[in-house]
Amino acid sequence: MKTIDSLGDLRGKRVLVRSDFNVPLDGTTITDDGRIRAALPTLTRLVDAGARVVVTAHLGRPKGTPDPQYSLAPVAARLGELLGQDVALAEDVVGQSARSTVDALDDGQVALLENVRFDGRETSKVDAERAEMAAELAALADAFVSDGFGVVHRKQASVFDVAQLLPSAAGDLVLKEVESLSRATTDPQRPYAVVLGGSKVSDKLGVIANLLSKADRLLIGGGMVFTFLAAKGYSVGSSLLEADQIDTVKGYLAQAEENGVEIVLPTDIVAADSFAADAPHTTVAADAIADGTMGLDVGAASGELFAAKLADARTIVWNGPMGVFEFEAFAQGTRAVAQGIVDATASGAFSIVGGGDSAAAVRLLGFDEDGFSHISTGGGASLELLEGKELPGLTVLGD
Repeated sequence: MKTIDSLGDLRGKRVLVRSDFNVPLDGTTITDDGRIRAALPTLTRLVDAGARVVVTAHLGRPKGTPDPQYSLAPVAARLGELLGQDVALAEDVVGQSARSTVDALDDGQVALLENVRFDGRETSKVDAERAEMAAELAALADAFVSDGFGVVHRKQASVFDVAQLLPSAAGDLVLKEVESLSRATTDPQRPYAVVLGGSKVSDKLGVIANLLSKADRLLIGGGMVFTFLAAKGYSVGSSLLEADQIDTVKGYLAQAEENGVEIVLPTDIVAADSFAADAPHTTVAADAIADGTMGLDVGAASGELFAAKLADARTIVWNGPMGVFEFEAFAQGTRAVAQGIVDATASGAFSIVGGGDSAAAVRLLGFDEDGFSHISTGGGASLELLEGKELPGLTVLGD
């Protein structure tokens, strides 16, 4: 992929940067600014080079029309704090406000366009509609830097189409993400262990299928584990279950055995009467979840088992929490896995936290981010790379 160096002298040039600022909000308060901080190296580099930096990003799913609850105003304020300069926020995406905001920039200044998904053409399936919007974005700039790793798996106007209209390059964050994930997909050091969690096994079907020929161990937790337990013939009570995927999972279990891949399932489950932070709960064997109760975390014995299976790993990828980590009563499994990865990393393993909820859990549970080799900013993009797919937002940046 082309790098920022390929763009030459950027002083006085308008550089459009696609960032990923899809941060969690509580009202107008950002509860996790990790994705904003991850964008700083690229933005600071461009500021120091004297570029006039025009950032475009999305937040939430506003359905193609302006929606105040998804305004990037909180992001502009936080970005300004981190950069140490005011960041002007345009009132629209490619309209008069965007044009005048960009025209007002001086060398080394940064502006943020309003939520790119306020324009329905951004995510249109119609090529001509995306191309039209991309042309309007391109008119605001002299060069394009793709630095929103969380969206490079999307064929969208501000990710894919605009890169074909301007001199384009990958930003430092995207390069770091690709380099790190390549270590897990191209000749990884072994043992190679992958921890998969999250709610649905259907979200990770392609990843699991691909890893059955690459990984040495798959550790399964989160809501998706109950489909695996059901595939083994266990009752899962009222736990999250994708019954239509049981046969697929049975096939994975058989293929894993044939390939010599170890699939590690929890031996105990924290089961609760309801989905609530204060729900009465107890720890039961994984094959003894009572009717009317739901599993919301893996148990303490499973946490110890998972940590033991990570201890000698040389490459570790983690994507998805082990339970409902936002509730303290059901956070112990995720905490145990995170600590196991930290310990393995300290012993020489290369570890990747695969974005999304896993990255949020690291910060919410108080772990030092330096305890992991790499924390990805893109859950879906990370998964698709692990699945072996080509990502349109990366291929368009090829030399």
